Amino acid sequence: MRIGILTGGGDCPGLNAVIRAVVRKGVKEYGYEFVGFRDGWRGPLEGLTMKLDIAATHGILTKGGTILGSSRTNPFKIEGGVEKITENLAKLGIDALIAIGGEDTLGVATKLDSLGVKVIGVPKTIDNDLNNTDYTFGFDTAVNIAVEAIDRLHTTAESHHRALVVEVMGRHAGWIALHSGLAGGASCILIPEVKFSVDQVCKWVESRFEQGYAPIIVIAEGAIPQDGDMIVKDQTLDSFGHVKLSGIGEWLSAQIESKTDKEARTSVLGHIQRGGTPTAFDRVLATRFGLHAITAAHDGDWGKMVALHGTKIERVPLASATTKLKTVDPELYKEAEVFFG
Repeated sequence: MRIGILTGGGDCPGLNAVIRAVVRKGVKEYGYEFVGFRDGWRGPLEGLTMKLDIAATHGILTKGGTILGSSRTNPFKIEGGVEKITENLAKLGIDALIAIGGEDTLGVATKLDSLGVKVIGVPKTIDNDLNNTDYTFGFDTAVNIAVEAIDRLHTTAESHHRALVVEVMGRHAGWIALHSGLAGGASCILIPEVKFSVDQVCKWVESRFEQGYAPIIVIAEGAIPQDGDMIVKDQTLDSFGHVKLSGIGEWLSAQIESKTDKEARTSVLGHIQRGGTPTAFDRVLATRFGLHAITAAHDGDWGKMVALHGTKIERVPLASATTKLKTVDPELYKEAEVFFG
């Protein structure tokens, strides 16, 4: 069998570990050939490929990013895009695809599966918001990076008696904010799932100062104030219809300063959360996903995604990953509220 592999959407620590596991097991146990498609769905759309054999995977386990490159290309938004993909797959002798990606990439894979393309999906996102899997690789690395930043910001905040707002990624789901805020001892955590009161945040800030501490506020980029809307960088959209988020941290800092007369600063972690070496947890999870993905392909179990349920890797319908977002349960958020203020 000749299998194509692609990585789409935002880059993420652990992508290379998946590629390595798929190729190693596929070649050694099944004798398969692999073709790497470059830059997400742009690869099969434009016929952009690279050789993928065991030699190509040497030394990539610890590397962040993806050796295949990525993009946010949506073939369903391009005239004749799907036809071009099927033509290129046939021309290259590709029997099946393994698509590694998040909501958008796997959404395209689901549509192609319904059109007869043989696809296996592997879930990837630092946001941990894909449905029907307990965790996605990249999330643990992002949380660890955010926690390290919060730990460092505690000392500078206390030295200068400032409130520090730490803005982390999370468009619709506050998993990174919740986990990093809890692990980093934040004074409050603000997530997209629960609209926040600026006045209440200011009360928590003042309470923390009264206790002799400098407050750290962890906020997801998609968090929304009770009397406002999501703050966006501009009105441009990517090919999947997403706006660019930016500015909620700066906005909140300005509100805190004006309402409390306390100095406030913002640290936007941004793409730092997505880069660098994956944690051991993410390397192992990504490797296991890759091993099970190629096994599913060998079994001919198309239209499936590999998923983590407890400690087991199981196969679930590919479509189930994108039917809804996995967001933070309000009850879980309430558990964290005891530490606010």
